[in-house]
Amino acid sequence: MTALDRFAPVSLDELVTEAALLTRVDRKYVVPRAELGDLLGDLDDATRVLEIDGARTFAYESVYFDTPDLLSFRMAAQPRRRRFKLRTRSYLDSGSAFLEIKTRGARGVTVKERDPYDPALTADLTAEARREVSGALAAIGVTPDRAEELEPSLVTRYRRATLLAPDGVGRATVDTDLAWLSPAGDGFSIPGMAIVETKSGAAASVVDRALWRRGHRPATVSKYATGMAAMNPDLPRNRWARLLRGPFAPTHRTLEASCPVAA
Repeated sequence: MTALDRFAPVSLDELVTEAALLTRVDRKYVVPRAELGDLLGDLDDATRVLEIDGARTFAYESVYFDTPDLLSFRMAAQPRRRRFKLRTRSYLDSGSAFLEIKTRGARGVTVKERDPYDPALTADLTAEARREVSGALAAIGVTPDRAEELEPSLVTRYRRATLLAPDGVGRATVDTDLAWLSPAGDGFSIPGMAIVETKSGAAASVVDRALWRRGHRPATVSKYATGMAAMNPDLPRNRWARLLRGPFAPTHRTLEASCPVAA
């Protein structure tokens, strides 16, 4: 029995319908995996967990794309008002994949575009994808031609569980089995840590409050930017310095090796 087993299931359709937040505040926490059982034990019994075909945790893989001079990473590291993040996301259990483009313009408005993508091509950008990306870059003042320079820069893998609060508003994801890989297939994991992300309205969620009671506070963590800084000590790292000295420090990492991402 796992800590998730005491919660009733919620279907994907119900989750999307009930947790469609008009105003959403996201908070991320890096939590020792050993504490997850107690944390989940603090939650109301009426909390529900996403269940699909009997499964309650799901494997994800994301391939991030950047320019040779790491424009996307450096925009996040600055940080600049204008920025972008580009990835393919694969849902390994279902075999589906999506292309996701997130941009933030001069006025601080974030736009996220998400389109189905060929699961066999997630380590590459098709001509159609590059055209779509060039338009998104132009909208935030980045030269559209830079879309032609984009290439795989980092791969992340993890397992995710999704929780829905009893009020149907607060939602949280719990990511474990965290791993970061270069396109060549080498990298690291932090098996002893989890990333918990809460999504709520203007008020903090019940999961936020449970985390606060146990002494956890929101962290500035990006799976892409923090992972890049951890793997490349010469990159700017001030925004993630506390994490890189703590949960992401070499002493917490396990070396990983896998097949190269790009053929």
